[in-house]
Amino acid sequence: MIGFFKKEKKQPRNLKEVLARIEELEGKLNKVSRQLRELKKEGLFSIQKVGIVRFNPFSEVGGDQSFSLALLDGHNNGVVITSLYTRENNRIYGKPVAGGESEYVLSKEEKSAIEKAKEIKNNDKQ
Repeated sequence: MIGFFKKEKKQPRNLKEVLARIEELEGKLNKVSRQLRELKKEGLFSIQKVGIVRFNPFSEVGGDQSFSLALLDGHNNGVVITSLYTRENNRIYGKPVAGGESEYVLSKEEKSAIEKAKEIKNNDKQ
């Protein structure tokens, strides 16, 4: 059973077959290179950068139960989500982020979460 699924390829017998095999491999390499470039482009639009800041906004609540979470893509676009926790309730706010900035007023914690996320470098820029 070993090698049952393995496809055996004929070995080139002369220079013409060797050159044909090289040409075939070059074509496959070019195809893989194009696909890799496309994946890198598409990857810039996925969440790549995450920054989180935990904090205590109210003196009557102990501990850092509240947080701001920034989720950004490779262009620093995304969202910042803030959860404010109290003993009575929990409020959650979401604000869009474009180019590392928001059209909405940001708290210092939200700004800090965005800055932490922006500090993460893209793989292409390293």
